[in-house]
Amino acid sequence: MTLSIRLDPELEAELARAAAQTGRSKSELVKASLREYLARVAPRKSPYELGKDLFGSADAGPTDLAERRKDYLTESLRAKHDR
Repeated sequence: MTLSIRLDPELEAELARAAAQTGRSKSELVKASLREYLARVAPRKSPYELGKDLFGSADAGPTDLAERRKDYLTESLRAKHDR
């Protein structure tokens, strides 16, 4: 992708000096600077970090729910009908 930016003369001169000193092209320096800036301002989040507020807590319920689901359902229905 091509992107054009307008730089004031001072910034353009600084960029040209830095490119000459480092032996890198102006484009390389701009790309590296943009990557560094974006990493600080908008760091990438893992899928877990993006959805952690949607996930349940580790102590949100019984740890044996998969094995004893029928027992828990039976207890729940008995409690409901005993009221």
